[in-house]
Amino acid sequence: MKNILLFILFICLSNIIKAQDTLTMRSGENILAKVIEVGTSEVKYKKLDNLNGPVFSMLKLDLLLIKYENGTKDDYSSIKKTDEKSVGVENLFIQGQNDAIVYYKGYKTAGTAALFSTLGTSFFTGMAIELITSDADIKDENLGYPNLNLMKNEQYFRGYQQKAKEIKRKKIHSNYILGLKIQGGLAILALITYVSLIASSK
Repeated sequence: MKNILLFILFICLSNIIKAQDTLTMRSGENILAKVIEVGTSEVKYKKLDNLNGPVFSMLKLDLLLIKYENGTKDDYSSIKKTDEKSVGVENLFIQGQNDAIVYYKGYKTAGTAALFSTLGTSFFTGMAIELITSDADIKDENLGYPNLNLMKNEQYFRGYQQKAKEIKRKKIHSNYILGLKIQGGLAILALITYVSLIASSK
């Protein structure tokens, strides 16, 4: 019985280990990941040890090879870095986006405000608040960037700010929807309570 359990465990672990994509960088580093999208100039992926976490981006120029879980490969070794200056600019933009995913936490306050304002107002007022707050620029002190010198670079700043606004917008929208659901739930509960009181008074 013990041997059977060990065999089943071995099979499960083998499947888990195989169910991964491997990104091999030109530097020689291997990243175990789940590839989400292969675009014209970049590859989007999630790290294997955090599949519920953020989506990262990497330039194809920085990749040597992608080996997929089904055994197929995409070889990027023939791509040449013809314009090092433009590559650096694009790298900084993507680095800014990736850093925003990790360091930007200012959405929490905006998201909480959106939730409570939706709960305390009507449907249309809540929607107006959501639209105004989600489109507003993020103040510098709320960006939470890791490096002031990098933020002085226009491409890095643009990538960081763009991704931070996207994160904030999504959080505000999801909290607005949550607020509507809570409102709806409370309305249904109040209706059930009212009907129960009417029924018991007869």
